[in-house]
Amino acid sequence: MRFSILLLLLVVHHSVFADESQTPNFIVVFCDDMGYADIGPFGAEGYETPHLDQMAAEGMKFTDFYVGRSFCSPSRAALMTGCIPTRVGIGGNFGPKSTTGLNPDEMTIAELLKQKGYATACFGKWHLGHLPKFLPPSQGFDEFYGLPYSNDMWPFHPGVRHLPMEERIKRWPHLPLYEGTTVINPQVMADDQVHFTTQFAQRAVQFIDKHHDKPFFIYLPNCQPHVPLFVSDKYEGKTARGLYGDVISEIDWGVGQIIAALKKHGIDENTCIIFSSDNGPWLSYGDHAGSAKPLREGKGTNFEGGFRVSCLMRWPGKIPDGQVCSEVAGTIDVLPTISKITGAPLPNKKLDGKNISDLMFGKEGAKSPHEVFYHYDGGNRLMALRRGKWKLMFAQAYSSPIGGTGGIPGQGQRREIELSLFDLESDIGETTNVAAQHPEVVAQLKKDADAMRRKLGDGKENVGTERRPIGQ
Repeated sequence: MRFSILLLLLVVHHSVFADESQTPNFIVVFCDDMGYADIGPFGAEGYETPHLDQMAAEGMKFTDFYVGRSFCSPSRAALMTGCIPTRVGIGGNFGPKSTTGLNPDEMTIAELLKQKGYATACFGKWHLGHLPKFLPPSQGFDEFYGLPYSNDMWPFHPGVRHLPMEERIKRWPHLPLYEGTTVINPQVMADDQVHFTTQFAQRAVQFIDKHHDKPFFIYLPNCQPHVPLFVSDKYEGKTARGLYGDVISEIDWGVGQIIAALKKHGIDENTCIIFSSDNGPWLSYGDHAGSAKPLREGKGTNFEGGFRVSCLMRWPGKIPDGQVCSEVAGTIDVLPTISKITGAPLPNKKLDGKNISDLMFGKEGAKSPHEVFYHYDGGNRLMALRRGKWKLMFAQAYSSPIGGTGGIPGQGQRREIELSLFDLESDIGETTNVAAQHPEVVAQLKKDADAMRRKLGDGKENVGTERRPIGQ
């Protein structure tokens, strides 16, 4: 009897330990400037995304999923650290002349998982600082192949095309391609960019082939569909939507290649894949931009079209098939959720993200762990916040684009919005300001905002009590 009780206790202990310390693989595919409605499960038109459709059928679709900011670098900082970008001191985008980056004192997802012996890789666009101390190999990644910043930060940017080359490179130097911390191509050209989407997916497959017998984390931040758009021959001219549809189709192909590699090695059911975007579409590029329908506006604004992105999560046997989650969640939740699943210790610093594993696994009655979700802008000013179905936007100016064509942006039309309250449950397009009808909701959200401003500040001068320094 005593032996049986001891054996039972050991079994229970092992079961609890296994539940708290799993070592599944994680793959995060992060697109660049992809709109809310740019993939099949969210209503794409003019092209098909069969692999992402299948991913949604075999996993979960998150309809109210938010990024950290509607710009590239801050959004990536939020994903990597589990923090509102303002907390880690990042407001705008890094470029080729930046001397700052993501502070190496911050813990990234890769560094979190290195504590558990994971192999880690980043294939694509980093955009969190290009100096060696800020690049992926200094931030927990064993391998890095890709671009240090956006693919339009080169001498062929629309804003400098009219200038002689010697003048162009004063503004935008040549775009480098990295392997680790070494520049392997100092002068990326259009002929190189057409291969990137395929190459990044292939590198992910090769990494799976190499590390399939141990836990791994792959971060695949595609540099598409950020302008300039590039696609390989196998998809060029294949869709009714034109070049943009061709680009998304190739991204979809890459996801299919990755899932096929997982199945080949028999690790599909031990791998969690997250597919999303860093912000909404860059609408000023017109036919070279995606769609945020039915959301309002896009990249660079504080409307839903800038911050809310499509998101799919797939983990056979763990995430239920064909489910839709409409609870509020975001990229800041990825790091703490991975920590919970694997048992990897969280950093000894304040985070904004929460564990959303109950949502992912379809636990009955699971609710968003976020009471309030905050939107800061590039100047680290608190511009909007959401509590439940309510979203409050403070008075602000924004640019509403007049679409461009052929990769040349259109003119932005400056507009202003007064203090506005939107009911996102009945008005997803943020068309009707109901602040006057619900003064008590406005008062509550203003109170929430004041409390956050005391912590993270509001702008450059007011840094609050909890804002941490950017990497110098």
